[in-house]
Amino acid sequence: MLGLTRESGRRRDLPWSAVVDPVPETRSGLLDRYQPVGAFDEAFDDDGSVRDTYSRIVERFRELDVDEIKRLEKLVADEFRRQGITFTVYSEDEGTERIWPMDLFPRLIAAAEWDELARGLSQRVAAMNCFLADLYNGGGQAIADGVLPRWLVMSSQGFERNAMGIAVPHSAHCNVAGIDVVRDADGRYRVLEDNLRSPSGISYVVENRAAMAKACSWLFYDHAVQPTEQYGQMLRSTLESMAPGGEDDAHIVVLTPGIFNSAYFEHAFLARSMGVELVEGRDLVVDGHNVYTRTIEGLVKVDVIYRRIDDHFLDPVAFRPDSTLGVPGLLSALRAGTVTVCNALGNGVVDDKGVYPYVPELIRYYLGSEPIIDNVTTYMMWDPDQRREALDRLDELVAKPVGESGGYGVLIGPHATEQQLDEARATIEAEPRDWIVQELVQLSTLPSVADDRLEPRHLDLRPFVLTGERTQVFPGGLTRVAMRRGSLIVNSSQGGGSKDTWVLAPEAP
Repeated sequence: MLGLTRESGRRRDLPWSAVVDPVPETRSGLLDRYQPVGAFDEAFDDDGSVRDTYSRIVERFRELDVDEIKRLEKLVADEFRRQGITFTVYSEDEGTERIWPMDLFPRLIAAAEWDELARGLSQRVAAMNCFLADLYNGGGQAIADGVLPRWLVMSSQGFERNAMGIAVPHSAHCNVAGIDVVRDADGRYRVLEDNLRSPSGISYVVENRAAMAKACSWLFYDHAVQPTEQYGQMLRSTLESMAPGGEDDAHIVVLTPGIFNSAYFEHAFLARSMGVELVEGRDLVVDGHNVYTRTIEGLVKVDVIYRRIDDHFLDPVAFRPDSTLGVPGLLSALRAGTVTVCNALGNGVVDDKGVYPYVPELIRYYLGSEPIIDNVTTYMMWDPDQRREALDRLDELVAKPVGESGGYGVLIGPHATEQQLDEARATIEAEPRDWIVQELVQLSTLPSVADDRLEPRHLDLRPFVLTGERTQVFPGGLTRVAMRRGSLIVNSSQGGGSKDTWVLAPEAP
């Protein structure tokens, strides 16, 4: 159950014998000076003892020295470079393409812990799918019953009137969800953010595992780790179940903005892992309310489009007329029910951080149960009392714009200057609908490579939930880590890295 098999047809240039060495006998003390920083540490208890889940991994890393760590890092980086596994940083003067950063110390999640987390994720996504179905096809009963305010939903940038009345198979508006979770000071999981439009990162989850299995296979000897290479088949089965009318042998395509998109590597990866076509808008045509892909053998009907393009670029006839990325007439085909677009139109309304505070109530309303995973304590800036309380304590809190992603626009109060705090207060007072403020969560930490030692670095986790005819939670997820000491920003576009995430298999009875 190590998950070490490679996808068929993938190019892996380095033979295993070239990169797998026995564990060296030298002792370097990489963890001798390891000092937790006051947050919940995944690997070490408060008294400095190693948590049971991490006992063998810590022992393995105690047996490494700096030279060996550097050698392994180079092997991983070379493999990523060979495979073209990159991401683009747009926060600099111009877009810069970089090798995907992965830290060698893995994150481990015990089987029982993962089962509870997966139940909470499934519950949350189920409630949000119920809300989307209610909003766009059910008359908006949750709004009518006062679960959340109509004005808030209708003013959301993610609300899409063109999605009203479009039938969605199984009422599964969100087929791929990426839910960002963190652990608080007591080690409890909390949801930090919901991503229900086009969540990215799954390709790096799979490639992280492939690189670790190639460069550090001996790390897996002590653990039964659930595999990751099955994601393509999981996604394909989910999308097949979304075909209109439940057609057998559905024709699926992945729609990408093109090679210059920062996530193009992932788009190509997903198409390859599912064994389907990767297309751009110019490759598709709508005729008679059907969508076809152009091939050398002529037009072939498309049943399901897994799109990685934002709503407003999908159809220049219905949305932005200047869009060259979409497919003219696609909305008419959607309304005719001849094709399914995954994820569905209008999911951005629950991506809105202004709707996020209401998700626990949506769980209670639609599912009749208490949330398994709590939100982070959040203050709604459109409520005068909550706004006054939050702005008085802004130097202790975190302010987030509701429409941004990737960590952009976030103000971390304890790290801000007085001028920045004053500017933020003025901005929030001027446009309270555009902001939420949250209690600062000292993200949990895990040992990470820092020059000649392992030091604690803050991290989060983005698990992926697939929903079609049934719901599946992919075992693991993207662990993002803030590689700068003390930083709470884990996004790769702002200097963050990643870790291989191991969900351990249940122990045999």
